[in-house]
Amino acid sequence: MEGERLHENLALQRRGPVEILRIDREEALGALNFEIMAALGDYVTDLHGRGDSVRVLIITGTGRGFVAGADIAGYHGVGQTVFDGFQRRSRQTFDAIAGLPQATICAVNGYALGGGFELALCCDFVLVNEKTKLGLPEIKLGLLPGGGGTQRLPRLVGPMRAKEILMTGRMITAEEAVDYGAALEACAPDELMPRAIAFAEELAGMAPVALREAKRVVDDGLDSALSAGLTMEQRVLGGLFATEDGKEGIAAFMEKRDPVFKGR
Repeated sequence: MEGERLHENLALQRRGPVEILRIDREEALGALNFEIMAALGDYVTDLHGRGDSVRVLIITGTGRGFVAGADIAGYHGVGQTVFDGFQRRSRQTFDAIAGLPQATICAVNGYALGGGFELALCCDFVLVNEKTKLGLPEIKLGLLPGGGGTQRLPRLVGPMRAKEILMTGRMITAEEAVDYGAALEACAPDELMPRAIAFAEELAGMAPVALREAKRVVDDGLDSALSAGLTMEQRVLGGLFATEDGKEGIAAFMEKRDPVFKGR
Protein backbone atom coordinates (compact mmCIF):
# COMPACT_ATOMS: atom_id res chain seq x y z
CA MET A 1 0.00 0.00 0.00
CA GLU A 2 1.58 3.24 -1.15
CA GLY A 3 1.04 6.51 0.66
CA GLU A 4 2.38 9.21 2.90
CA ARG A 5 4.57 8.35 5.87
CA LEU A 6 3.46 9.94 9.14
CA HIS A 7 6.16 8.06 11.04
CA GLU A 8 8.61 5.28 10.33
CA ASN A 9 5.88 2.83 11.39
CA LEU A 10 2.72 4.65 10.24
CA ALA A 11 1.61 4.90 6.60
CA LEU A 12 -1.37 6.86 5.32
CA GLN A 13 -3.30 6.35 2.09
CA ARG A 14 -6.08 8.65 0.90
CA ARG A 15 -8.98 7.46 -1.25
CA GLY A 16 -11.26 10.47 -1.58
CA PRO A 17 -13.25 10.84 1.66
CA VAL A 18 -11.72 7.60 3.04
CA GLU A 19 -8.31 7.41 4.71
CA ILE A 20 -6.43 4.20 5.47
CA LEU A 21 -3.94 4.31 8.33
CA ARG A 22 -1.59 1.34 8.41
CA ILE A 23 0.56 0.39 11.37
CA ASP A 24 3.72 -0.83 9.68
CA ARG A 25 5.96 -2.62 12.16
CA GLU A 26 5.84 -6.13 10.82
CA GLU A 27 8.98 -7.37 12.56
CA ALA A 28 7.40 -6.63 15.97
CA LEU A 29 3.87 -7.72 14.99
CA GLY A 30 2.79 -4.08 15.18
CA ALA A 31 3.68 -3.60 18.86
CA LEU A 32 3.13 -0.02 19.99
CA ASN A 33 5.90 2.00 21.59
CA PHE A 34 5.74 5.58 22.89
CA GLU A 35 6.86 7.12 19.59
CA ILE A 36 4.24 5.29 17.52
CA MET A 37 1.54 6.12 20.06
CA ALA A 38 2.52 9.81 19.98
CA ALA A 39 2.50 9.91 16.17
CA LEU A 40 -0.87 8.16 16.11
CA GLY A 41 -2.20 10.68 18.61
CA ASP A 42 -0.95 13.62 16.53
CA TYR A 43 -2.66 12.23 13.42
CA VAL A 44 -5.96 11.72 15.22
CA THR A 45 -5.85 15.24 16.66
CA ASP A 46 -5.43 16.61 13.14
CA LEU A 47 -8.21 14.39 11.81
CA HIS A 48 -10.63 15.72 14.43
CA GLY A 49 -10.47 19.13 12.81
CA ARG A 50 -10.79 18.14 9.14
CA GLY A 51 -14.57 17.82 9.00
CA ASP A 52 -16.15 16.27 5.92
CA SER A 53 -12.94 16.09 3.89
CA VAL A 54 -12.49 12.71 5.59
CA ARG A 55 -15.69 10.82 6.36
CA VAL A 56 -14.34 7.35 7.16
CA LEU A 57 -11.06 6.11 8.63
CA ILE A 58 -9.79 2.54 8.25
CA ILE A 59 -7.05 1.40 10.64
CA THR A 60 -5.15 -1.77 9.77
CA GLY A 61 -1.76 -3.41 10.22
CA THR A 62 0.93 -5.28 8.32
CA GLY A 63 1.69 -8.98 8.01
CA ARG A 64 0.72 -11.49 10.71
CA GLY A 65 0.16 -8.88 13.37
CA PHE A 66 -2.30 -6.02 13.59
CA VAL A 67 -0.99 -4.81 16.95
CA ALA A 68 0.35 -7.47 19.30
CA GLY A 69 0.06 -5.12 22.27
CA ALA A 70 2.43 -2.60 23.75
CA ASP A 71 6.15 -3.05 23.25
CA ILE A 72 6.83 -4.92 26.50
CA ALA A 73 10.58 -4.49 26.06
CA GLY A 74 9.93 -0.80 26.66
CA TYR A 75 8.51 -1.58 30.12
CA HIS A 76 11.46 -3.62 31.35
CA GLY A 77 13.58 -1.73 33.83
CA VAL A 78 11.78 1.61 33.50
CA GLY A 79 10.62 3.64 36.47
CA GLN A 80 7.06 4.24 37.57
CA THR A 81 7.04 7.75 36.11
CA VAL A 82 7.93 6.54 32.62
CA PHE A 83 5.42 3.70 32.80
CA ASP A 84 2.63 6.00 33.98
CA GLY A 85 3.49 8.52 31.26
CA PHE A 86 3.11 5.90 28.55
CA GLN A 87 -0.25 4.84 29.97
CA ARG A 88 -1.49 8.44 30.03
CA ARG A 89 -0.42 8.97 26.42
CA SER A 90 -2.11 5.74 25.38
CA ARG A 91 -5.33 6.77 27.12
CA GLN A 92 -5.29 10.16 25.38
CA THR A 93 -4.74 8.58 21.96
CA PHE A 94 -7.35 5.84 22.36
CA ASP A 95 -9.94 8.27 23.74
CA ALA A 96 -9.29 10.58 20.78
CA ILE A 97 -9.86 7.70 18.34
CA ALA A 98 -13.08 6.71 20.09
CA GLY A 99 -14.19 10.34 19.99
CA LEU A 100 -13.56 10.95 16.29
CA PRO A 101 -16.59 12.42 14.50
CA GLN A 102 -15.69 10.32 11.45
CA ALA A 103 -16.84 6.71 11.14
CA THR A 104 -13.99 4.32 11.97
CA ILE A 105 -13.34 0.78 10.77
CA CYS A 106 -10.63 -1.43 12.24
CA ALA A 107 -9.49 -4.07 9.73
CA VAL A 108 -7.74 -6.52 12.03
CA ASN A 109 -5.33 -8.42 9.80
CA GLY A 110 -3.62 -10.55 12.45
CA TYR A 111 -2.86 -10.75 16.16
CA ALA A 112 -4.69 -8.06 18.15
CA LEU A 113 -3.53 -8.44 21.72
CA GLY A 114 -3.51 -6.04 24.66
CA GLY A 115 -3.32 -2.55 23.24
CA GLY A 116 -4.10 -3.92 19.78
CA PHE A 117 -7.45 -5.30 20.93
CA GLU A 118 -8.06 -2.04 22.83
CA LEU A 119 -7.33 -0.02 19.69
CA ALA A 120 -9.90 -2.09 17.79
CA LEU A 121 -12.44 -1.55 20.57
CA CYS A 122 -12.13 2.22 20.05
CA CYS A 123 -13.47 1.90 16.50
CA ASP A 124 -17.09 1.89 15.38
CA PHE A 125 -16.74 -1.29 13.35
CA VAL A 126 -14.29 -4.19 13.63
CA LEU A 127 -13.66 -6.53 10.71
CA VAL A 128 -11.35 -9.47 11.35
CA ASN A 129 -9.25 -11.83 9.30
CA GLU A 130 -10.55 -15.40 9.80
CA LYS A 131 -7.14 -16.32 11.25
CA THR A 132 -7.10 -13.38 13.68
CA LYS A 133 -6.54 -13.95 17.39
CA LEU A 134 -7.63 -11.31 19.87
CA GLY A 135 -7.07 -11.05 23.60
CA LEU A 136 -6.14 -9.08 26.69
CA PRO A 137 -3.29 -11.14 28.18
CA GLU A 138 -2.02 -8.51 30.65
CA ILE A 139 -3.08 -10.56 33.67
CA LYS A 140 -0.38 -13.09 32.74
CA LEU A 141 2.16 -10.34 33.45
CA GLY A 142 0.54 -9.48 36.77
CA LEU A 143 -1.07 -6.42 35.15
CA LEU A 144 -4.38 -5.28 33.66
CA PRO A 145 -5.24 -3.47 30.42
CA GLY A 146 -4.69 0.28 30.57
CA GLY A 147 -6.13 1.42 27.23
CA GLY A 148 -9.82 0.89 27.96
CA GLY A 149 -10.08 -2.90 27.75
CA THR A 150 -11.73 -3.28 31.14
CA GLN A 151 -14.37 -0.70 30.21
CA ARG A 152 -15.03 -0.90 26.47
CA LEU A 153 -15.06 -4.69 26.17
CA PRO A 154 -17.87 -5.22 28.75
CA ARG A 155 -19.98 -2.64 26.92
CA LEU A 156 -19.77 -4.79 23.79
CA VAL A 157 -19.84 -8.35 25.07
CA GLY A 158 -21.34 -8.03 28.56
CA PRO A 159 -19.58 -8.16 31.94
CA MET A 160 -19.45 -11.93 32.37
CA ARG A 161 -17.78 -12.65 29.03
CA ALA A 162 -15.46 -9.68 29.45
CA LYS A 163 -14.34 -10.92 32.88
CA GLU A 164 -13.66 -14.36 31.43
CA ILE A 165 -11.45 -12.88 28.71
CA LEU A 166 -9.72 -10.47 31.10
CA MET A 167 -9.24 -12.87 34.01
CA THR A 168 -7.90 -15.80 31.99
CA GLY A 169 -5.92 -13.77 29.45
CA ARG A 170 -6.88 -16.28 26.75
CA MET A 171 -6.93 -15.44 23.07
CA ILE A 172 -10.25 -15.63 21.29
CA THR A 173 -10.73 -16.61 17.65
CA ALA A 174 -12.22 -14.48 14.90
CA GLU A 175 -15.37 -16.59 15.02
CA GLU A 176 -15.68 -16.07 18.77
CA ALA A 177 -15.14 -12.32 18.38
CA VAL A 178 -18.08 -12.15 15.97
CA ASP A 179 -20.25 -14.42 18.14
CA TYR A 180 -19.51 -12.33 21.26
CA GLY A 181 -20.18 -9.02 19.52
CA ALA A 182 -16.59 -7.78 19.59
CA ALA A 183 -16.36 -7.86 15.78
CA LEU A 184 -18.88 -7.24 13.02
CA GLU A 185 -17.74 -9.96 10.64
CA ALA A 186 -14.84 -12.25 9.71
CA CYS A 187 -13.31 -12.26 6.23
CA ALA A 188 -10.87 -14.46 4.38
CA PRO A 189 -7.37 -12.95 4.66
CA ASP A 190 -7.27 -11.71 1.06
CA GLU A 191 -10.79 -10.29 1.30
CA LEU A 192 -10.31 -8.23 4.48
CA MET A 193 -9.10 -4.96 2.97
CA PRO A 194 -11.38 -5.06 -0.09
CA ARG A 195 -14.31 -5.59 2.27
CA ALA A 196 -13.16 -2.80 4.60
CA ILE A 197 -12.72 -0.39 1.68
CA ALA A 198 -16.10 -1.28 0.16
CA PHE A 199 -17.79 -0.79 3.53
CA ALA A 200 -15.96 2.52 4.07
CA GLU A 201 -17.03 3.78 0.65
CA GLU A 202 -20.63 2.77 1.36
CA LEU A 203 -20.56 4.78 4.60
CA ALA A 204 -18.84 7.73 2.91
CA GLY A 205 -21.70 7.86 0.41
CA MET A 206 -24.23 8.65 3.12
CA ALA A 207 -25.29 12.18 4.03
CA PRO A 208 -22.24 13.50 5.93
CA VAL A 209 -24.10 15.34 8.70
CA ALA A 210 -26.46 12.41 9.29
CA LEU A 211 -23.50 9.99 9.34
CA ARG A 212 -21.75 11.99 12.06
CA GLU A 213 -24.94 12.43 14.04
CA ALA A 214 -25.81 8.72 13.89
CA LYS A 215 -22.48 7.91 15.51
CA ARG A 216 -22.79 10.66 18.12
CA VAL A 217 -26.37 9.83 19.13
CA VAL A 218 -25.56 6.15 19.68
CA ASP A 219 -22.33 6.84 21.59
CA ASP A 220 -23.78 9.60 23.76
CA GLY A 221 -26.98 7.62 24.32
CA LEU A 222 -25.06 4.69 25.78
CA ASP A 223 -23.91 6.96 28.60
CA SER A 224 -27.37 8.48 29.15
CA ALA A 225 -30.66 7.44 30.65
CA LEU A 226 -33.07 6.05 28.06
CA SER A 227 -35.42 9.03 28.36
CA ALA A 228 -32.54 11.46 27.79
CA GLY A 229 -31.35 9.44 24.82
CA LEU A 230 -34.80 9.44 23.24
CA THR A 231 -35.07 13.21 23.70
CA MET A 232 -31.68 13.64 22.05
CA GLU A 233 -32.74 11.42 19.15
CA GLN A 234 -35.83 13.54 18.50
CA ARG A 235 -33.86 16.79 18.69
CA VAL A 236 -31.21 15.56 16.26
CA LEU A 237 -33.83 14.23 13.84
CA GLY A 238 -35.55 17.62 13.79
CA GLY A 239 -32.24 19.31 13.06
CA LEU A 240 -31.49 16.92 10.20
CA PHE A 241 -34.92 17.50 8.67
CA ALA A 242 -34.01 21.20 8.40
CA THR A 243 -30.75 20.54 6.52
CA GLU A 244 -30.31 20.74 2.76
CA ASP A 245 -29.29 17.08 2.75
CA GLY A 246 -32.46 16.10 4.58
CA LYS A 247 -34.59 17.86 2.01
CA GLU A 248 -32.52 16.43 -0.85
CA GLY A 249 -32.89 12.88 0.51
CA ILE A 250 -36.67 13.16 0.67
CA ALA A 251 -36.86 14.78 -2.78
CA ALA A 252 -34.63 12.11 -4.32
CA PHE A 253 -36.80 9.38 -2.82
CA MET A 254 -39.96 10.91 -4.25
CA GLU A 255 -38.32 11.44 -7.65
CA LYS A 256 -36.86 7.91 -7.69
CA ARG A 257 -33.27 9.07 -8.18
CA ASP A 258 -30.03 8.90 -6.22
CA PRO A 259 -29.58 11.77 -3.77
CA VAL A 260 -26.72 14.23 -4.11
CA PHE A 261 -25.61 15.07 -0.59
CA LYS A 262 -23.53 18.19 0.06
CA GLY A 263 -22.91 17.97 3.78
CA ARG A 264 -25.15 20.86 4.75
